[in-house]
Parts: sequence; C-alpha cells; structure tokens
Amino acid sequence: MTDHLTKDDVARLLADPSPDQRTVLAGKMAHHFDNQKLTASERTLAEDIIRIMAHDAMIRVRQSLADNLKASPNLPRDVALTLARDVEAVAVPFIAMSKALSETDLMELVRTGSPAKQSAIASRPEVSEPVANELIRFADEHVVAVLVSNEGAVLGETGLNQVIDRFGASEQVQAPLVHRSRLPLTVAERLVAMVSETLQDYLVSHHELPANTASDLILKSRERATVALLSGDTDEKAVKRLVTQLAEGHRLTPSLLIRSLCMGDITFFEVALAHLAAVPLHNARLLIHDGGVLAINAIYKKAGLPLNLLPVVRIAVDVARETPFDGEERDRERHSRRMIERILTQYEGLESADIDYLLNKLSDLAPLVKS
Repeated sequence: MTDHLTKDDVARLLADPSPDQRTVLAGKMAHHFDNQKLTASERTLAEDIIRIMAHDAMIRVRQSLADNLKASPNLPRDVALTLARDVEAVAVPFIAMSKALSETDLMELVRTGSPAKQSAIASRPEVSEPVANELIRFADEHVVAVLVSNEGAVLGETGLNQVIDRFGASEQVQAPLVHRSRLPLTVAERLVAMVSETLQDYLVSHHELPANTASDLILKSRERATVALLSGDTDEKAVKRLVTQLAEGHRLTPSLLIRSLCMGDITFFEVALAHLAAVPLHNARLLIHDGGVLAINAIYKKAGLPLNLLPVVRIAVDVARETPFDGEERDRERHSRRMIERILTQYEGLESADIDYLLNKLSDLAPLVKS
C-alpha cells in the first residue's frame, strides 16, 4: 500500500467490498490521516471517507477506524463524537485516548455514557477537574475508584469531599484515595475518622472489647493521625478549614489541642482556640502570645476548655515560643520531647515522656470540668 490515498481506495469503498476489505481500508485511511504530506483536497477526501466509515454497519470496521484514530489530534470533532457515542467495543479505547474530545464533550459523555465509557474517561492520562467532578457526581463506585487511582486526574478539595460523601465507606474507593500522592488536609482528616470507625467495629466484634474502651482507643489513634497530618508549613487556610471540620464533627477535643502543642503545631492551636472562643485569629494570637498570663487565661476559659489543662497549655505555649524548630532531621520529635520534659517537671509522679501517657495522667489530676 502507498502512503497516499489513491483512486483504487475510493473505488474499493464505492464498490462496497467485503468486510475484510473495508476493515483494511479503514485502518489504512485512519493510519495515514495525520500524514503531513496530504494535500488539502486529499485531506478533505480523507475526512469524507472517514465520516462514511464511522457509520459502517460492521463493528470491526469501526473498531479499526477508532483504534487508528484514537491518537489523532486533527480528527474532526463530529467524527470524534460519532466514535465516542458508538458501542463500547468501538468507543471505550477511543475515549480513553482521544485528544479530539473537548472537556465539554467528555462531560456530556459522563452524563450519558455507560459505566464502561465513564471508566475510560476516568483512566485518561489527564482528567481535568470539571470532568473529574462530573464523574464524582454521576459515576458508580467502580468508576470513582478508577478516577481516584489516576494521578493524572485533577481532584480538588470539594470533589474529594464529595467522593467521601458518596463512597467513603467503600474499601474499593478508600484504598486508592488514601494512597494518592497528595490530599487536602480536610480530606485526609475525614478519612482518618472513617477508618477509625471501621476499626472500632472490628475491635468490638473481634476482640470483645467494651464499646467505650474501643472508642477511647479509636479517639487516641485518630488524634495522633490528625496531628501527623499537620506540618510547620501547612497553609493557614487549610488549617482553618480543618479546624472548622473538626469542630462540626465534635472532634476538636482538648486532648487534640494538647497534642498539637506538644508536636509544635502552634498554628493549629491558635486557629482552634480562636474558633472555640469565637474571636478573630489576630486577636487570639495577641491574647495567646502578647497579653500575659491573664490574657491567655481569659481566651482559654472563653473557649470552654478544661481548667485542669490550663497550666499545661501555658507551659507548652512558652516552650513553643522559646524553642523554634532547628530545621534538622527529626526536629519535630526533638521539639516535642523538650516540650513534654518541661511539662513533666511541673508535676510530681509523671515519669513517661509519651504523649498519650501524659494526657492520661493529666486527665487523672482533676475532673475535666469546663468553665
């Protein structure tokens, strides 16, 4: 065969040859469609022939055409849509690769296409956020699992939260979601909470633990994981969203605030205290750091936190202010150890430097009575 279209090619098509001949011709036409050597008239002829073949009665003819055209950037949009709307055997491989389909085309295919076509869209090398959001809204559990497994898919915070709303309890979705290279803070925290609930059921049903004992274990595990999500360079807006989410879910606990302080996450503590006390963040920071003992006592009490933990908070804030991170490896751990050692020196009988042990002991010192 030559690289150029010939009169013989057209003659074979007009003579309606066998399916085998049409399949070969479809492959040839598609394969050479992007040939830069085609003249304008040849390209027009090629487009006309491809339009005819896109409606061929034989599926394998259309399959051959679609398979050879799926990488073509120059395919006319009407032909691309014809192939994408075809039966799955023709459309699915084409949809998964074609650059001739616009974002609008893909969103329409999400709304009208089968799960197989939706899955093909979800697996594309690049999936824009609007297309991803349509999949999250309309597709089933399997398709959304394919989407969240795809690192080429742009998944925003709103979309990811919708994934959790719809399929958060699904292990099929949960596993790839947890393993994405990057998750917004609020999404990661919600996942922590969901995994904790699953673990709680397992503890109660498999180890015959009392439900309240299991709940205590889950709370500690979840709080440790939540604090681990934070870092010194966490975006302040993300921290604010996380604090709001925690508060709405009744997970913004006194022990979580102490954990964040002990790990040196002063921003989280500031934002959380401002939220609980219902004061602007700027004002909260002034009261915490620049107003002296009376000022921090006042905002702490306004936040409704347990009075027995107030001395610990004051010490922790002082240490956080006096002991910046050194930027070396494991500096968060060293900072936390220094923090806890300083706190422990204020109370007799506390020997462990473990955060959980410290919190348990502090809770035993006095009832957790709010002001």
